[in-house]
Amino acid sequence: MMKILIIGALSTASIYFAQTYPVSAIPENLKKNANVVIRKDFTTAQINKIDEIKYQYNTVTTVLNKDGDSKAQIYIPYEKGDNVSDVKVTIYDESGKKVKSFSKSDFGDFANNSQGVFYSDNRVLALSYTSAYYPYTIDFSYQITNENTIFIPEFLPFSSPNTSLEEAQFKVINKSGIDLRTKTYPSKYNYASVTVTDNGNEKTYSYRNVPAIDDVLMLPEPEKILPKVSFALAKFNLEGKQGTLNNWTDFGTWYYNNLVEPVSVSTPAIKAEVAALKLEGSTEDKVKKLYQYMQTKTRYIFVGLGIGGWLPMLPEEVHKKGYGDCKGLTNYMKTLLNEAGIPSHYCVINASSSEVSFDPDFPSMGGNHAILMVPTEKGNIWLENTSQQTAFNHLGSSTTDRNVLAVTKKGIELINTPAYTAEQNSEKQILKINIAEDNSIKGEVQFAYKGSQYDNNMRYTYLSPKDRVDAMKKKFDVLNFEKIEMSDFVNDKDNAEVKFKMDFKANNYSKNTGANLIFRAVPIFSNNYYKSDENRELPFEIGQSYEDDYEINFIIPANYKIDEVPQNITVNSEFGTYKLNIVKNNETLKVTRLIKINKGIFPKEKYNDYVSFRKKALNGDNSKILLTKI
Repeated sequence: MMKILIIGALSTASIYFAQTYPVSAIPENLKKNANVVIRKDFTTAQINKIDEIKYQYNTVTTVLNKDGDSKAQIYIPYEKGDNVSDVKVTIYDESGKKVKSFSKSDFGDFANNSQGVFYSDNRVLALSYTSAYYPYTIDFSYQITNENTIFIPEFLPFSSPNTSLEEAQFKVINKSGIDLRTKTYPSKYNYASVTVTDNGNEKTYSYRNVPAIDDVLMLPEPEKILPKVSFALAKFNLEGKQGTLNNWTDFGTWYYNNLVEPVSVSTPAIKAEVAALKLEGSTEDKVKKLYQYMQTKTRYIFVGLGIGGWLPMLPEEVHKKGYGDCKGLTNYMKTLLNEAGIPSHYCVINASSSEVSFDPDFPSMGGNHAILMVPTEKGNIWLENTSQQTAFNHLGSSTTDRNVLAVTKKGIELINTPAYTAEQNSEKQILKINIAEDNSIKGEVQFAYKGSQYDNNMRYTYLSPKDRVDAMKKKFDVLNFEKIEMSDFVNDKDNAEVKFKMDFKANNYSKNTGANLIFRAVPIFSNNYYKSDENRELPFEIGQSYEDDYEINFIIPANYKIDEVPQNITVNSEFGTYKLNIVKNNETLKVTRLIKINKGIFPKEKYNDYVSFRKKALNGDNSKILLTKI
């Protein structure tokens, strides 16, 4: 009997350990809105000395459906000098039964060169795995030792929507004797919280049971919703270059001396290059001429070499080869300005669709892009150096309205980039519309775009004719176009404005009511879909302020008169303003339409108010005009 009991116990234990992660054990609230559930996300960072951190990672991820595959990719990014070891991967089925296991020898070793990357020191170990069934679970663990201690990853529950979390833990064991600064940023919306356990040189940060963020309309970046913890060593190493990170001044001095000054080296060829331009006029005139010259002879391509990918290419290389990444092109432009006697600041920025700024009270290495700032008596000039098309002194929506790390000899200054107003992010349409008796219309339109709308529409200037027409049909699908002809494209690089014209014919614009014609007041607009949400769980974000201003002149057919026109409309709200005004004059009709939208993050309780405002604007655009046959 004892033998039977022991065998039975061993069998039970065997089944238990073989079914470690059954999907049935996931709480129902974590399955809601989730494509993947992170069952376990444990990281231990052991800081041994100024140039050694040993990381141990273990993540267990359950993929609920096909949409979750991309969030469970099995890869290990690393750089030259990193030591990757103890790589283990185990796949489980829905019941938690082991399906397959892999080791480091099953991984491929690849250059981590994404599209647009010419060459990089970054590499990646990757395992290709495709499951035939859902759900499935991946248990993935490895260790990596990194000599670059300037970066310690931030601790967030997750970084993308439709992901939920059972348990996450970030343990820091500091054996280095170097002060480790930390800062916890609570969720502004009480979405989750961090638990901290402090045992002297060992601290553990934890999250538990964090539900998925549903990928709904106008969702702010998860980073703006979730809590996070940031880390920074007071003394650090980057590819053998050591420094201190107690304040922005010390760090900025190190950054300038190690990453900016060593590559700010001119050559006789660059001196001659600048001299040949014969710069004249104001500082702004000189900067503009140099910038637009630089655009004509360079192109963007990423080159991630030198001091962890943070050291720019030498100006001489950019000069000879005609290419560089954001760091190299910014440094090259800075060198051209130096030769012209114009000082400028190399700036590091967080480029993203949603504004992310550096914390003035928590100095740390960060940012993902480099731009240039030229201080003048009339104000700062900002230069985006990676585009051959963008205008002088213009920043796009991914770099406006946030701060930068401006690197100077005296340290880092945190300086704000411009925040464009709605009037600066403008669209202007001037339309002449001929109404025909067969329900068609012929139109002539002049378009002009500025600010963020300049960025969005600049592509029309370099698309092929066919692609232009296809893009316009898709953009303004409220019209049944029979033909489109686009012309007179202007990318005004001095004033950041795109202009072009469009002639078109569209069918079925008006409708017959007996012998009469009825049609909407605004021919061309974006017919976005707005739906109320009584169960909205999160705030919503309007990413950019903007203003659309339309002037529409209708010419009615002979033997018709203007019978009925809508009342003038004005709708005011905290989200913006909408105005529609109509003036009739014999056989012509002038409609002016303006909508102004205010940027911001608004509470979930106001989402339906926003939808109501947008629906009122759409109703105004669809206001009907009646023509009566004489």
